Order: sequence, then C-alpha cells, then structure tokens
Amino acid sequence: QVHLVESGGGSVQAGGSLRLSCAASGDTGSSYCMAWFRQAPGKEREGVATIDSSGRTIYAKSVKGRFTLSQYNPKNFVLQMSTLRPEDTALYYCAADVGFSPCPCSEDYCSPRNFGAWGQGTQVTVSP
Repeated sequence: QVHLVESGGGSVQAGGSLRLSCAASGDTGSSYCMAWFRQAPGKEREGVATIDSSGRTIYAKSVKGRFTLSQYNPKNFVLQMSTLRPEDTALYYCAADVGFSPCPCSEDYCSPRNFGAWGQGTQVTVSP
C-alpha cells in the first residue's frame, strides 16, 4: 500500500511562486502514475499535472507553462508553481495510480477515480 504526504502549501500574492512536495512510502513498483489534483470550495477535484514511471508529464491547460512537475528520486515528486493566480487557490492533493503507466489523463481531463492512493492535501492561497 502506498502512503502519500504533501508539504509546501501556503499563501502568496498573485504572480508569486510556491513549491509543493509529495513524499511516497510503500511499494510504488516499477510502473506508476503520480499526479497532483486540486479542489477549490464548491468545485470538483481537477487534475493539475501528472508524471509516469517513464518521466512523461501531462499538464492541465490552465497551468501549462506555469507549473512544472518533477521527480527527484523514485519516491519524491515536486510541483513547482510559478506566476500564480487567484484562481489557483485550492486544496492540492498528491495521488498515485500504482501499476499503471502511462497516466490515464489528458491535458483536458484527469479522473480522480483512476487513483487509489491520496495524500491529506495542502492548502494553496493566492491573493490578488
């Protein structure tokens, strides 16, 4: 079983940057998809970025060019967020789909139902 812990959320002004980290423990295996989702109050959970075990990344259109997802070792994933906007305000979750690669997502949509392991979430607040 995979256990995920996020860190790095906080509050910034528009145009600022934040770095979110996801630490995975347990057996992620050799084939996996790791993802960041976010959920704002009253809205559905949406995929932000994914990376698979081959290093391929997919970004939602709303964050493409501003966010970068990187893997620093087999079990640590970092989401670098730049040029943040107030609409980026949300609770951000790290998620894992173990045993599947590439990620079953596109830049238009990534279903949370494909992911069996979730972190507790970290809040990101961007003020105007």
